[in-house]
Amino acid sequence: MSINLNSHAFAGNPIRLNTPKSSDPFSPTSAFQTLKTLLLSHTHEPSSPDFKVLPFRKGRPLAGSVCDASGSGGKPSWHLGWLSLGECRAFLENSEVNLNEDSLVYLGFTAEDDVVYWAIDVSEATGLVSEFGARQFCFVELRTLMVATDWIDAKAMGELAVAGHARALLEWHTSSRFCGYCGAKTVPMDAGRRKSCSNELCKRRVYPRVDPVVIMLVIDKENDRALLSRQSRFVPRMWSCLAGFIEPGESLEEAVRRETWEEAGIEVGEVVYHSSQPWPVGPSGIPCQLMVGFFAYAKSLEINVDKEELEDAKWHSREDVKKALTFAEYKKAQRTAADRVDQICKGVEKGQNLSADFSVESGELASMFIPGPFAIAHHLISSWANQVVVNGAETHGF
Repeated sequence: MSINLNSHAFAGNPIRLNTPKSSDPFSPTSAFQTLKTLLLSHTHEPSSPDFKVLPFRKGRPLAGSVCDASGSGGKPSWHLGWLSLGECRAFLENSEVNLNEDSLVYLGFTAEDDVVYWAIDVSEATGLVSEFGARQFCFVELRTLMVATDWIDAKAMGELAVAGHARALLEWHTSSRFCGYCGAKTVPMDAGRRKSCSNELCKRRVYPRVDPVVIMLVIDKENDRALLSRQSRFVPRMWSCLAGFIEPGESLEEAVRRETWEEAGIEVGEVVYHSSQPWPVGPSGIPCQLMVGFFAYAKSLEINVDKEELEDAKWHSREDVKKALTFAEYKKAQRTAADRVDQICKGVEKGQNLSADFSVESGELASMFIPGPFAIAHHLISSWANQVVVNGAETHGF
């Protein structure tokens, strides 16, 4: 089973961020001035461009779910819960969240729709969950939405990218409330796209944080086996690529070689770039990781697992990996997650272990599976297993 995407999950954001001139009505500068005017005037009249706002609560975007009844068996699909500026004002009017120009973060625009998009953190507002629930909207974990996204649906993948971008910005705002140099409070600038220290003697500029991570599929000399690993936090039977943060003063290739040696005791020679993926659903306190994917060709074969980092690491043949890709019913897992989002939005949440859906046709559990197509690890592994050829070179495909 090989799944080809135009871009990774969380990449391919359809909302444009830049305009040729600051005077353009869609630019952050112009849109911010229009926003301030609208907020001061307390008007509910439509503006041009129109403003749409996406609320977040504790890192979870507002979402809804609809069922497609056009001959597809009523399969549910989620969508983001965009509000007009007037609707957002009405919801927050008597809440603990102050709707002002500093609480809204500019996300971008779509000129063809005449819309500018914003995000807002409403975590401190009580009562909103029930109010939105009455309209069958809910705040859903971004990871759940990720798994629930139909990866062949370009619109759904675009919405996921928008949600990931918005979450990363809001999480960065939360974690950068104080200056790292002098400790004074920071204030939003450029419609929330950067921050500045409020201390007149400091005035440091602070920009959104991105943490680069290398993720690599290590391949043996004969190109017949790949090294896959398990961490204790993985669901049962899941195996994936090695990965690790880049150290200061280190190149990407050096990070690949160091992490592979530290975690598995394997010496790596050639390192070949594959692709990259924004990952706004990483560890707590890290707004957004950038996963930079590589193929790493091993110079040694003996494995020495660092038990503090990994639970296990093994060489797997191409045939074993192909079987894992064939048996893993990713589409079934996606539909299960979509059903769960639909149930959450309708107030009928039912927990289910999604790993139980990765089974062979006989109903027996597959001996192993790899992460789904929402993760760059899937595409590193599947492109090697299926020998994707690009520009005459094997295993370098998406």
